[in-house]
Amino acid sequence: MAKRFSQAEAEVFFARLKKQNPEPKTELNYTNPYTLLVAVALSAQATDKGVNKATAALFKQVQTPEQMLALGEDALIEHIKTIGLYRGKAKNVIAAAKILVEKHAGVVPRDRAALQELPGVGRKTANVVLNTAFGEKTMAVDTHIFRVSNRTRLAPGRDVQTVELALEKVVPDAYALHAHHWLILHGRYTCIARKPLCPVCVVRDLCRFKDKTKELPVEKAKSPVSPRRQTAKR
Repeated sequence: MAKRFSQAEAEVFFARLKKQNPEPKTELNYTNPYTLLVAVALSAQATDKGVNKATAALFKQVQTPEQMLALGEDALIEHIKTIGLYRGKAKNVIAAAKILVEKHAGVVPRDRAALQELPGVGRKTANVVLNTAFGEKTMAVDTHIFRVSNRTRLAPGRDVQTVELALEKVVPDAYALHAHHWLILHGRYTCIARKPLCPVCVVRDLCRFKDKTKELPVEKAKSPVSPRRQTAKR
């Protein structure tokens, strides 16, 4: 089995991702910590594009937990019914809004444990909120990051929490704030699941993946990365 990255290799790995995309951002649209929390919770088993489409009108009407409660579950369902598992998600969003109002004065807490007490909020969602809304150096491991970490051997692990802990150890502190976004975008646009775009990968020589692709798929040959340079509006 290929060996893990050394600290020196991890430094080079993230330096290259930073050079390619100096200011990575989430692709979920939001306006404040609360709408980010809702967007991330809705994104489970759904695409960011699909969530953004569903929340475009919602976030014009709802900016706070109090406004979400005033909107109500039925009206929320109408906004998000194009998203998978929308009924359960709507129920959780309303329940979470109630807790935020009753226990946190309507303010999203800057605390992982408190965030994870909210219905529909797991460790990954809590880490995204802490990182993106509050600037914490957290590692929110999703499917893309799990794949990239294992495929490259940057931070291998058999489950997401093992990968998260491995990333916390190997990612240089200077890159820790944006590491989550660099990795997710790299997995979304370059190190894709079925046929990674190895010929245009900026960290190809560092990657331990033994089945690197030698040429680009026809449909990817002209545009191997996101047209938005792997960034998004906040």
